[in-house]
Amino acid sequence: MAELITRKEKLVGWIIFSNPAKFNAVSHDMWAALPQCIAAFDADPEVRLIVITGEGEKAFISGADISQFEKARGSAEAQAVYNRAVIDAYEAPVRCSKPVVAKIRGICMGGGLGLAAACDVRIAAEDAVFRMPAARLGLGYNFTGITRFVQLLGQANTSDIFFSARKFGAADALSMGFVNRVVPVADLDREVDAYCEMIAENAPLTIAAAKFAIRQTGLDASARNLDETSGMIEACFNSEDYREGRKAFMEKRKPNFTGK
Repeated sequence: MAELITRKEKLVGWIIFSNPAKFNAVSHDMWAALPQCIAAFDADPEVRLIVITGEGEKAFISGADISQFEKARGSAEAQAVYNRAVIDAYEAPVRCSKPVVAKIRGICMGGGLGLAAACDVRIAAEDAVFRMPAARLGLGYNFTGITRFVQLLGQANTSDIFFSARKFGAADALSMGFVNRVVPVADLDREVDAYCEMIAENAPLTIAAAKFAIRQTGLDASARNLDETSGMIEACFNSEDYREGRKAFMEKRKPNFTGK
């Protein structure tokens, strides 16, 4: 059964793409469900960050479920509905106020590559394999998605992976700047858990303000909301967490941040 599985562990919200028979290919229903899953964790005060991953050892996400294309994308109207679900799914990690981490093992292609690009941080195992096969399918990739890749990889690398539709490994993804870190397969769980713990210990308001400001840098100057950016920064300085951070520093202890 193709589905999204969600769970909470400590301060981390997990979203697992589960369709192992098809290497976690994403159905229309899965695309449509992702924004709701992310929004629920974003609204949950017990969750400090979100991790997106795939079920099993073979794949993060192999892409969209192509078997649905004839029906779900067979007409202009159906195509518009399907594309809206995919765009909303890609935007959900970007709009989320909390950090979203992609934990990548095995196949990460097509829609999986696009979703990983929309996350804030990407940690990959050494066995990860990446590909953007749009040119092998004859489909057009939307401008927002292309822009996201250019911001991550630059024009030359984006041109390379879209024009060639070639497969590339974790080391190549790291050198391009697509992933933040590559770790041995045996260490992936431990490294991601340790990274999540590090984020979860930090001040939530500071992280939210930083993520919002980072997002503004990718927008046209006319679309940037610098007033809200300034307001979020001011809220950090007026917060109980800022007082706790100063006190913990002076007392040489780990701070206990509450997000207030």
